[in-house]
Amino acid sequence: MSIYPKINLPQLAVPKSENYTKLQRYAPLFDFESGEFLFGRGGKPILAADENVFEQWCIKVCTTERLTRVCYTDRYGVEFEEIPQMNDANAIRSQIIRSLTEAIMVHPRTVWVKNFAFDREGDHLAVTFDVRGDEEGRIGVEL
Repeated sequence: MSIYPKINLPQLAVPKSENYTKLQRYAPLFDFESGEFLFGRGGKPILAADENVFEQWCIKVCTTERLTRVCYTDRYGVEFEEIPQMNDANAIRSQIIRSLTEAIMVHPRTVWVKNFAFDREGDHLAVTFDVRGDEEGRIGVEL
């Protein structure tokens, strides 16, 4: 007899049809302004549609500093912490492009990341770029 509990997990249902070409993906819808997941009536999470799941992941990975959350591996997130100490504009742009590209390319749905554009207003630097995955979209991150 063991002092550790044994948990029997149920068998997951496997679709019987072999005609599945793409499984629908869902994830809780996240409000990036409030920093909270969105809930509907009865406290149930509102689910993002398949086309929004990858977009939400891209935004989340671009706004998370690498190695600051124990729940993520060392491959998740960007490296922007040292950017404020950099004085060379070309070095700053290069670091941003490298870090964003590496962060997004980790996802298996990502095909490419390119067309970076920078817009500076005072102390703020807005960066936009294109990401190609299963669906295309333009992502913007303000630093």
